Amino acid sequence: MQYLANLLQRQKQSLVITPQLIQSIRLLQLAHGELHQFVEQELEKNPFLELASSDGIASDDVVSSSENTPDIAGQEAKVDAPTRVDAREPLGEWKSIRNGANASSEQPPGFEEFAASTETLHDDVARQIALTAFTSRDRLIAGALANHLETTGYLQVDLSELAASLGVRDADVERVLATLQHFDPPGIFARTLSECLEIQLRQRDRFDPAMEALIANLELVAQRDFRALKRRCGVDDDDLLDMLHEIRTLDPRPGNRFQSGRPEAIIPDVRVLPSNAGGWQIELNPDMLPKVLINQTYFSEVSRLTAHDSKDQAFLNECFQNANWLVRSLDQRAKTILKVATEIVRQQDVFLERGTAYLRPLNLKTVADAIEMHESTVSRVTSNKYMLTPRGVFELKYFFTVAIASSEGGEAHSAEAIRHRIRAMIAAETEDSVLSDDNMVAQLRGSGIDIARRTVAKYREAMNIPSSVQRRREMRAGFG
Repeated sequence: MQYLANLLQRQKQSLVITPQLIQSIRLLQLAHGELHQFVEQELEKNPFLELASSDGIASDDVVSSSENTPDIAGQEAKVDAPTRVDAREPLGEWKSIRNGANASSEQPPGFEEFAASTETLHDDVARQIALTAFTSRDRLIAGALANHLETTGYLQVDLSELAASLGVRDADVERVLATLQHFDPPGIFARTLSECLEIQLRQRDRFDPAMEALIANLELVAQRDFRALKRRCGVDDDDLLDMLHEIRTLDPRPGNRFQSGRPEAIIPDVRVLPSNAGGWQIELNPDMLPKVLINQTYFSEVSRLTAHDSKDQAFLNECFQNANWLVRSLDQRAKTILKVATEIVRQQDVFLERGTAYLRPLNLKTVADAIEMHESTVSRVTSNKYMLTPRGVFELKYFFTVAIASSEGGEAHSAEAIRHRIRAMIAAETEDSVLSDDNMVAQLRGSGIDIARRTVAKYREAMNIPSSVQRRREMRAGFG
């Protein structure tokens, strides 16, 4: 075989993803907190970027992001009757995300600035340890036990290993633990659920032999096997009912009453409001959109001073290009979110008017085809984005549900709407009319929904609803 070396010229096309394109894709799927953090980082390292002042008016020496891209403010997206969607983006109302140099000093502080600092479980336990008459050794043991206390109030540590690491006897650790188990809230420093409930019952002086037998058979309580519970506890129906009511008043996670941190409220990215002309008006939340400005005057002055230095000029040009890219990407991100939200509202207009039972089946491809974008783009836009509607705040992904075929050959039904119907049917049950999965299938098929029994069982279990046998036992025991 003879090998020959030839020099060939070939022309081909290929798609190269640039770093800026990768960053634009990442920017599209960022939640508002991550977006603000990213913008803050860009502001720190790019001298030509600024934030708009709090009044939203840009000075003459800066260029807004909306000046570098087509103006989309005031645009309307209309759909056929009976729904009309006004898709208006208030780009001119974008607000700053931080109090920068251009921010007004007269802006009042936010409500969260006046919120009192919350006390954690470990803070409360440390205070109680300090007020307890421990010896120095016992205080050391108590501190070590508190370090292994979970936020739920449970103690997850091997006492023998802890005693060996501290150089003390196991009995000393057990004795200190018994003292800590009398701390507030009742039930903390328990190692199991049974011990947690036992501690609370002992403090109420309700831990009698019958209750002890009930706590020892919690698996029967979970199974709603009341006949076996009466036999093992040696009580009648009324006594068992009182004991179960007593158990329900206990706290299985006593540490959860303490907040581990400041609660974070969900801030919607899109707002949907009824339009005066009929239909719905969709707008972006201006508080979620940082308005970044480019200081053209500063760029011109610095470029003039560094005109003879090629390295400095290259750095300035790179910073200016990155600034232009950022404002264009932010503007494109806002347009894309608004476009996807507008199509979702157009598809789910009946849900907004009449509720969850009228949620239509919807997938990413339907929205992507309607707005002429790729499914992956729609998926990124709907991740960690929220919409405020007259029905409440929903994640954009909530509106995408699986379709269940109609038994009458009509329009398909949404899986979320079917789950809503299942919840409604179970909520309307009485002791004499508990519905089995087969009964619910029959009712759903009677209303035109072609659904299998295993699908109903799967939806019911996903909603943490027990079987019909367990629900009937609960109703007979007075828990219905």
